[in-house]
Amino acid sequence: MNSTVVDMDTAMIRTHGLTRHFTVKKETVEAVRGLDLQVDEGELVAVLGPNGAGKSTTLRMLTTLIPPTSGTARVAGHDVVGEQREVRRRIGYIGQGNGAAHSQRGRDELISQGRAYGMSRTAARQRADELVESLDLSGVADRTVSSLSGGQRRRLDIAMGLIHAPELLFLDEPSTGLDPQNRARLQEHIVHLRAAYGTTIVLTTHYLDEADSMAERIVVVDHGRVIADDTPARLKANHSGDHVTLGFGAEIDARAASDVARRIPGANVETLGATVHVRVVGGPQVVPGLLRGIGEQGVAVSSVEVARPTLDDVFLNLTGRSLREGGAEPAGTHESATTEQEIAA
Repeated sequence: MNSTVVDMDTAMIRTHGLTRHFTVKKETVEAVRGLDLQVDEGELVAVLGPNGAGKSTTLRMLTTLIPPTSGTARVAGHDVVGEQREVRRRIGYIGQGNGAAHSQRGRDELISQGRAYGMSRTAARQRADELVESLDLSGVADRTVSSLSGGQRRRLDIAMGLIHAPELLFLDEPSTGLDPQNRARLQEHIVHLRAAYGTTIVLTTHYLDEADSMAERIVVVDHGRVIADDTPARLKANHSGDHVTLGFGAEIDARAASDVARRIPGANVETLGATVHVRVVGGPQVVPGLLRGIGEQGVAVSSVEVARPTLDDVFLNLTGRSLREGGAEPAGTHESATTEQEIAA
């Protein structure tokens, strides 16, 4: 272990120009394009983006599953190409597929995983028991993996990634296949892991509420590049606006109100029948003045609704696409996703 390198650089992850290309039907597909990323020790960072954006490919490079085409990446102070063994000793990785052997019992798989990381049999068994309890696997942990349901296997995979309490944990769509109760339990366990051990956590997710509530920092990726990187609050404040909806008794009143709304700096105004939609930063602070201005025109407002922006609004504003949209990726990204899964398998 090169402790000097670790001491000199406190970043848990640092990439520069990280790039990964795949060849699909004799054409080059750029899954990740010159990605620069830094994650400091102890951070919980969520990486968001639609299918094919390059999220999973990035995680596979950072976890040494596939090599970069170009660029550099250091994880826990070690190079992902030249020091793979040192990187793997320090990380946990929970991918999208099932990692447990189907012919083994779940608890035995956990203990074997712990032993592989150098834990004593007693410590591995104790840790396995803790994870079995916290992830609601008590009733099925001593069954063979092949007999478990999809959700149970998913929870077992999560336990395998957590068995050695890694200093850096990668979670690729960890909640996929989990019911709301077990999603909540997983979130609690992740938060506890970070609080108890100072674990650095990087996760990808399509559950926007999960990213918004858990992550202190969100990295938005599209077409293999980072297009935004900030706290959830600042992303929503800077890249979207509050949605103010005003209802009126007649279309003529709505048109008069829209003229008033358009005087607000930076406001985006749309009139549909007797309803006016205004998107503006600081909606709750803007509404009182807007209502006064409308009232001065002799127009009565029948309803007012203010909706705060979501992370989906942020992505829509940045790219013109929704995070939830399916099939919105450019040609070739579905193929690149399939190819990267085949290579990593």
